[in-house]
Amino acid sequence: MEATRFYALPKLPYGYKDLEPHMSEVQLTIHHQKHHQAYVTGANTILERLDKARKEGTEVDVKASLKELSWNIGGHLLHSMFWSNLAPVSKGGGGKPIGALSDAIEKEFGSFERFKKEFTQASMSVEGSGWGALTLCRQTRRPIIMQVEKHNTNVYPAYRILMVLDVFEHAYYIDYKNERAKFVEAFWNIVNWNEVNKRFEEASK
Repeated sequence: MEATRFYALPKLPYGYKDLEPHMSEVQLTIHHQKHHQAYVTGANTILERLDKARKEGTEVDVKASLKELSWNIGGHLLHSMFWSNLAPVSKGGGGKPIGALSDAIEKEFGSFERFKKEFTQASMSVEGSGWGALTLCRQTRRPIIMQVEKHNTNVYPAYRILMVLDVFEHAYYIDYKNERAKFVEAFWNIVNWNEVNKRFEEASK
C-alpha cells in the first residue's frame, strides 16, 4: 500500500477522560484537537504550497518554507509520540521503568530517582516553550536526556527519542495555570513505561 503523502491527526490510544485527574478531559481535548491539529494542518499546507510551485514552475521562498515546515512537522511528530507514551493509571500508567530500559537507566544515572530528578530539571528549565526528552544514542548505547526548545532546536541528530514531555504552556494551562512544576510532577503518574521500554528495545537492535 502506498504511504500517504500528507500528515493526519492520530487517534488517542485512550479516551479524553482517561488521564484524569492528572490531565483533564478539557485540557486533553483542546491540546489534541486544536493545538496538535494546527501542526498537522500547517505541515500539510506547506507541502501543498511546495507541490503547487513545483508543478507550476513558480518560485517559492525555500528557506522560509523549510523553517516553517520543520516547526510544524516537529510539533506533529513529538505530539504523536507524547500521546502514546502516556497511559491511564488504571491501565498501568506511572510507576517505574521496566525491562531493559530500567537496567539502562540504572546504569547511566545510578537510580531511577536520579533520572527522574534530571529529567524533571531539564523539562522545567526549557527556555520558553519546548520538550523534555529521553533519547538513546546508538553509537554509545547511552540513554541521554535531550532538552528541545520549540519543536526543532537543540535536537541531537540521529538519536532515537524514547519518551517526551510537552512543556509548552498549551499542554497544561487549563489544569495548572502557569505552574509548570505541578504539571511535570503529574506527568510521572501517567507515563506508559511499557511503551517507552518497547521503543528502547527496538532502538537497541
